[in-house]
Amino acid sequence: MIKIIILVATIFMTSIFANTITFENAPKTPKHRLPNGQNEVLSFYSILKDSMNSVVNISNRTINYKGNLNRKFFQEFFGNQMPPNKSENSLGSGVIISEDGFIITNNHVIEGADEISVTINGREREYIAKIIGRDKGTDLAVVKIDAHNLHPITFSNIDDIELGDVVFAIGNPFGVGQTVTQGIISALNKFGVGINQYENFIQTDASINPGNSGGALIDSRGALIGINSAILSKSGGNQGIGFSIPVDMVKNVVSKLVLDGKVVRGFLGVGTTKVSKQHNQIYNMKHGAIITNVQENSPASKAHLRRGDLLYAVNGKILKNPHELQQLITSYRPHEEVVISLERDGEKIKQKVKLASIHGEMLNISSIDKTFNGLHINNINQQNRDKFQIQDNIVGVVVEDVEINSQAYIAGFSPGDIIIQIENMDIRTVADATKGFEKYKGKSKRIYINRRGAILLVVTN
Repeated sequence: MIKIIILVATIFMTSIFANTITFENAPKTPKHRLPNGQNEVLSFYSILKDSMNSVVNISNRTINYKGNLNRKFFQEFFGNQMPPNKSENSLGSGVIISEDGFIITNNHVIEGADEISVTINGREREYIAKIIGRDKGTDLAVVKIDAHNLHPITFSNIDDIELGDVVFAIGNPFGVGQTVTQGIISALNKFGVGINQYENFIQTDASINPGNSGGALIDSRGALIGINSAILSKSGGNQGIGFSIPVDMVKNVVSKLVLDGKVVRGFLGVGTTKVSKQHNQIYNMKHGAIITNVQENSPASKAHLRRGDLLYAVNGKILKNPHELQQLITSYRPHEEVVISLERDGEKIKQKVKLASIHGEMLNISSIDKTFNGLHINNINQQNRDKFQIQDNIVGVVVEDVEINSQAYIAGFSPGDIIIQIENMDIRTVADATKGFEKYKGKSKRIYINRRGAILLVVTN
C-alpha cells in the first residue's frame, strides 16, 4: 500500500514538471584541466608590475596645536616653529597620472591634512605633496609632488567594462605596504549607497580594506577602471562589497581639478521621476526622466522645458533614469550649451539649453572683506536644502563652498554650515550677511553657525 502511494505521487509530480518547466542544459562531460602546462605557473605578474609602479602610498599628518587656539595666531608669533600638541597620522593610497608628479587619491584621504607625504614603489625617498584640488561630492582629489620620470597608469574606457570582468585592487591596506587582491566586477552603476553625493560606483569583491582608499582598481590588462573609495562592512574589514569610482567620472573630475583647482558643475533646474510601467500608455519612450518640477529662472525654465516632458537623451547620449540625467548634466561646465532630446505629447523634440552653475548665485565673502576669504554663501533654497538636508524650519545663509587653505577653511567652516548670527545681528539672508561682514570688516567677530542642529561659535578677525 505504501509503494502504491509513493508511485502515484511520483507520477503526479513528474507530470506537473513535464507540463510547466523546460530546463536549458549545458553540454555534458566537460573537460577538466589545468590552465597551464606541467612546468608553467598561472601568473598575472606581467600585467600587474607596471600598474604597481603607478600606485603610491600616502601619509596624511595633522597637527593639533596646544590649547586648540587659532592656527593663524601661532603662525603670526612663531612662524613655522609652532608648538605642536600631538601629530596624528593616517594612511591611504594614490595613483600616478603623469610623469611629472600629478597623483589621484580620495578627498577623505587628504582632508584636513597639515602635511601630505608620498612614497613611491621602488624609490627610497619621501615626497611632500601639495593639493591641486579636491571634490567632496565625488570624494576625489589631485595632489602633486616634485618628481620626474614617474610611471603614469594607463586608463581604460568605461564602455569596455563588463559585469564579471576579472579585476585587481592595488593599495596600501592597514599600512602594511603595497598589496594586490583579486576579484571580479560584481555590479555596475551602483548609486543610492549613501557614501558620496555623486555616486555611480563599480562594485567589486576584490578585497578592499582601510588604507586601500585612493588606490587603483585595474582590469586584466593592467588598465585603470576605477579609484577605490569605500567598503560596506559591519566589522570595518573586507566583506566582499567594495566600491570604486569609475574611470569616466575620474577623468572628468580630475581634468577640472587640474585645470581650475575645483569642480564647478552644470545645473539644469528640474525635478524628475523615473519612467515606470504606469507611464506606458502616455509615453512612447520607455526610459529617461520625467520632469515633475521646473525651477523659476533656471536654464530649464528659460529653455521652456515643461512639467511632464520626458527627457531621454543629452547630446545624443541615451538616459536610462533620473540618476543618469544628474550624472550627465553635472559632468558639463556652467554656461555650456547642451541639446536635450525630449518627448512631449507624443512628439520628439530637441531643445538647446545653456546650463548654469549648480551653486547658483553664490556670494564670495572675499569680495566684501579682504581679510576673510574663501567662504562662499548663498540664500537657503530648495536646491541646497536637498543637497545639505536642511530642515524647513532652519533660517540663515548656507555655506556652499569653502576654498582649501583659505582663512575660512582654517577657521573651521564646512559646506552645509548655516550662518545664523554675526555678533548681535541675526542673519536670515545674504543681504544680512553682507551688512554683518561689512560692519565688522577687519575686526574680531563672533559668528554663530548651525551645523546639523548643533550651534557652534567661530571667532575670526
